[in-house]
Amino acid sequence: MELPLVVGVDGSDSSLQAVDWAVDEAARLGLPLRLVHASLWERYEGGRPSFSTDRPAEEIMVQHIAASAAERARLRNPEVKVSSDVLPDDAVSALLHAAHESFALVTGSRGRGEIAGMLLGSVSLTVAARAVCPVFVIRGGERNQKGSFGRVVVGVGDSTEGSAAVRFAFREAEARGCALTAVRAWRRPAHGHMQDQPLVAVATEVHEEQASDRLTDALREAGQEHPGVEVHRRPVEGPAHHVLLEESADADLIVIGALRRHGLGGLQLGSAAHALLHHSRCPVAVIPQRA
Repeated sequence: MELPLVVGVDGSDSSLQAVDWAVDEAARLGLPLRLVHASLWERYEGGRPSFSTDRPAEEIMVQHIAASAAERARLRNPEVKVSSDVLPDDAVSALLHAAHESFALVTGSRGRGEIAGMLLGSVSLTVAARAVCPVFVIRGGERNQKGSFGRVVVGVGDSTEGSAAVRFAFREAEARGCALTAVRAWRRPAHGHMQDQPLVAVATEVHEEQASDRLTDALREAGQEHPGVEVHRRPVEGPAHHVLLEESADADLIVIGALRRHGLGGLQLGSAAHALLHHSRCPVAVIPQRA
């Protein structure tokens, strides 16, 4: 039995965008779609659905949220198998529990109770930082969400956190029939008041070559498994979060790894993943990998 693509819905415009995106993704991958609404989201995030004028009883409201999202999904693509559930839990707990039986989770970038100044809803951030399966956070421009650029980007970090993300990115590019750009950020060596410019140039070249070699190593195995994917290797000088944010501007999806260390709580996200979740101009896929 194929694991479903699971979408968290709460009636907000952001979650409805996530439903639309997830229907298209489920169709690409041939997966069933499961819509999940947690009945305690009223306490967790507050507010009301964008379609509501008079606040109904909670039981009626949550059923309407789930049913409306399911109908929206079926109208978008009748060939995608859609189910919906209302779970008696808070949003984070419901989605993290669902992650154990999901191909991936999909969330919007903002909840109904968005706080002024927040760049990403607390539910989406926590789920992306803790889930045991991949998490898509749907954000960015309309063209990016529609897949208008024909380009998936993957950030290649250290070997301990990058292999799962690279494999996932190859599968996404193949399913979309688009190119994959693999990016490795590198930094020019600090040389203080060094006056010997030839030595500085040599050191810089060495760092760039090391980044290029890291890309080659990281892509080799997955590239052999997906020979039809067009791959572009980009070693780029600069801080990783700045480099990847720039790459997100004309991408349909950006993929980043997140190392999960057993026994540690909190938000297990690196600085690059954290920056992308808050500022990316395209949807973000966070791929967990055990240390």
